[in-house]
Amino acid sequence: MVAVVDLAGVSVVRGGATLLGEVTLQIDEADRWVVIGPNGAGKTTLLQVLAAQIHPTDGVAGLLGEVLGAVDVFELRPRIGLTSAALAERIPRSERVHDVVVSASYAVLGRWREDYDELDHERADELLDQLGIGRLADRTFGTLSEGERKRVQIARALMTDPELLLLDEPAAGLDLTGREALVRTLGELARDPYAPASVLVTHHVEEIPVGITHALLLKNGLVVAAGPIEETLTEEHLSATFDLPLALSKTDDRWAARAR
Repeated sequence: MVAVVDLAGVSVVRGGATLLGEVTLQIDEADRWVVIGPNGAGKTTLLQVLAAQIHPTDGVAGLLGEVLGAVDVFELRPRIGLTSAALAERIPRSERVHDVVVSASYAVLGRWREDYDELDHERADELLDQLGIGRLADRTFGTLSEGERKRVQIARALMTDPELLLLDEPAAGLDLTGREALVRTLGELARDPYAPASVLVTHHVEEIPVGITHALLLKNGLVVAAGPIEETLTEEHLSATFDLPLALSKTDDRWAARAR
């Protein structure tokens, strides 16, 4: 079986600063990863590599059976679903929600004169229903709450039936109700055997949904620990990652951390 992601000694250096240092990581089809670390840890840089948006300075980055630098990234990117704050900012606020989702078929933001067949429209509606926001299909993106926008972005990321799903801080900016509703949805997605391999980036262990199988802890661009979540997400590793003595607990398959 070919790994969905296979990074070997991947480093990213910009302006003399090492944003990511010698990361080695393998992600298989059934894996659901969470990447945790403080600001400046290299989480977003790692996601940019996984999204084929940037090339590593050193090392080899294998994505979906291809190698970055030896493949046309414009053919690779449609096979990868991505949600991020940067992407959300580019979505026209006047765009109809259904169109935000269906336009992923052409990898465009903002419908123009593209032609979509009935199957495209049906899939967009099915994804909106699956994420509990089918009723919002005819609303404009700008009228939605932050939590609703997050769900629309996830539906859009799934539109092309990607082989890899990347979620960059999906719960950022949500209130408690919005966060818990989104984490529940992400948990359902993580437990779906037909869902793609996924990587979720967050600062907070409380945002880790049920169903996550592996964890990667980053600090200053370097890997503190990586592997199955039960072995990797420990008080020792988390405290080292955030330079703070932390108490870690787990209740009903949900994690929580606090300062000792």
